[in-house]
Amino acid sequence: MLTFIVFFPLLGAIAVATLPREEEWRAKQVAALVTTATLAASVIVLTLFERDEAGFQFVERFRWIEAGGFDIQYFLGIDGINLVMVMLTTLLFVLAMLISWNIELRPREYFAWLLVLETGVLGVFTSLDLILFFLFWEVELLPMYMLISIWGTGRKEYSATKFVIYTLAGSALMLTGILVLGFSADPHTFDIRELSQAEIRDVLLPLPAIFFLIFAGFAVKLPVFPFHTWLPDAHSDAPTAVSVILAGVLLKMGGYGMIRVCVTILPGVAKDYAVWLAAFAAVNIIYGAIVTLRQTDLKRLIAYSSVSHMGYVLLGIAAMGQVGLTGATLQMFTHGTITGLLFVMVGLVYNRTHTRDIAQLKGLAHNMPVIATVMLIAGLASLGLPAMSGFVAEVMVFLGTIDKHPAATIIAVTGIVLTAGYVLWMIERVFFGPAVERWRDLDDATEWWEQIPMAALVATILVVGVYPAILVDIITNGVEPIVARLV
Repeated sequence: MLTFIVFFPLLGAIAVATLPREEEWRAKQVAALVTTATLAASVIVLTLFERDEAGFQFVERFRWIEAGGFDIQYFLGIDGINLVMVMLTTLLFVLAMLISWNIELRPREYFAWLLVLETGVLGVFTSLDLILFFLFWEVELLPMYMLISIWGTGRKEYSATKFVIYTLAGSALMLTGILVLGFSADPHTFDIRELSQAEIRDVLLPLPAIFFLIFAGFAVKLPVFPFHTWLPDAHSDAPTAVSVILAGVLLKMGGYGMIRVCVTILPGVAKDYAVWLAAFAAVNIIYGAIVTLRQTDLKRLIAYSSVSHMGYVLLGIAAMGQVGLTGATLQMFTHGTITGLLFVMVGLVYNRTHTRDIAQLKGLAHNMPVIATVMLIAGLASLGLPAMSGFVAEVMVFLGTIDKHPAATIIAVTGIVLTAGYVLWMIERVFFGPAVERWRDLDDATEWWEQIPMAALVATILVVGVYPAILVDIITNGVEPIVARLV
């Protein structure tokens, strides 16, 4: 089942890429069918997942490469942590396909690259061998570069190149750390399950050095200040669907990697440096929020808000406890849906007004009441309004960290005030106030491929906000074994 979920999008990409030129208009239909089937498969896995059973489920494993005393394996499996990430990924890729429904420039290539990207991300979330994990980690680079540099806007080549350079730099450090980790384990292995139980010795490098080599790759992707500057550029110049995937899924690869690799395999080092992780988290939250307040471009505003909100993920990880790690994982899911919805709405506004300059936008709610209403819901969810998913995740993070990192937690709480400031300021400036003659002919979201993503994401935000146990129970299944190693 997991092999199907990971590789079916790749098969779909091949099918799309080989469509005859005269039938390239079918690319979006094939892509939508493939992503929907992948989502359906992940729902089946969710349904069959045993929440009371500890350890990984749906395991698929066989020896791939045997050399030098190492067994590099094709090893897939899920627990409560990556199951939630798989569900988020498959949902957002379906919605990204719908948002891209009116793509006219080279549609075969566009949808093929998007499907390859889905395979790369799903491979990262399901791999339990570090070499396989790293290979999938690198797979997403080329599709992202192509999607931004060809179908983006503005300085698209610059932004795509900057994204690749930052990611490759982090990946080089991470690969070094992974190789040293495998050699330092007794017995030598890249199996994440075995590494979590093995004795890791200071053979080639001290354990803190190994930890931070691997952590660096995840810190770039999350992103952690000061490795964040690629994110606003990539978001600003990426097409709408790619921004949804970038914010909703790709950033989560960083947080997931920190939990799955750094905390799980090297829990002692993680605990020793937890206070520093909490300090960086507090900087991320406040710095990201302050810079967001200064933005005049809608997309850059949402992009910098992601820097701030990913700080809550790092803060929850720094708690090194069940509540904090559960809150961090839930924050990754909720941020993916909330920020994904924000980028969808910004894309709809841009498609109609052809500008993202907040100073030029005013009174759009008069002509676009549905878009304005959904944008308001997304904004309120982003600032943590009760009964919405963002509130639950942030409260869990704060409850998990307040006794261990009180100073960082208090600083992080003030970030909510700043979030309310820039969210409400942005919505008031763009949607409310007197009607403007320039925008009197704008139409609202009337196409089905616009309405379905909005409805699906709003429903997800409200359901998780009202009944968070639907995800918390699953996440706890994956967090408990990690917490047992941290005691």
